[in-house]
Amino acid sequence: MAKRQVFFSFEYLKDNWRAAQIRNMGKVDNSSTFSDNEWEEVREKSVTKIKEWIDSQMEKRSCLVVLIGSTTSGRKWIDYEIEKAYELKKGIVGIHIHNLEDKNGKQASRGSNPFYNILIGKDKERLAKYVTCFDSSYKSSKYVYDDIKENIEKLIEAAIEARGTY
Repeated sequence: MAKRQVFFSFEYLKDNWRAAQIRNMGKVDNSSTFSDNEWEEVREKSVTKIKEWIDSQMEKRSCLVVLIGSTTSGRKWIDYEIEKAYELKKGIVGIHIHNLEDKNGKQASRGSNPFYNILIGKDKERLAKYVTCFDSSYKSSKYVYDDIKENIEKLIEAAIEARGTY
């Protein structure tokens, strides 16, 4: 099976170390991963330029993978990325990363579901009703890492298969 091109959404300042662990697992197409310098460069741009960059990157991807840290939910750009993925009928999946250690060996508290406040359709249902949020049952960072690595491709495939059904 070919590796998928995905768009990783995460809170840069708090979770870039954890996100890099996921991005470097080798489970998605290399074009899905951006260097930290590229992320930094994008963050410095105007609102219009950031939206244009997100839109152009999202067009090329089959799935949005939201890496959920302790304060990911409700962040402006993450909400924008989720709404854009929904609009483009991309697969959407969440993965809790709070139990992965950061560069200082620290874990974080579990964050809220970022899809809960995204309302969709004429009935304004919560997107959370339709999107899987994987949360490893392990507490040790190493086991959480291994669990994500073992499941990420299946999660992405299931999200792609489900796209457009909500």
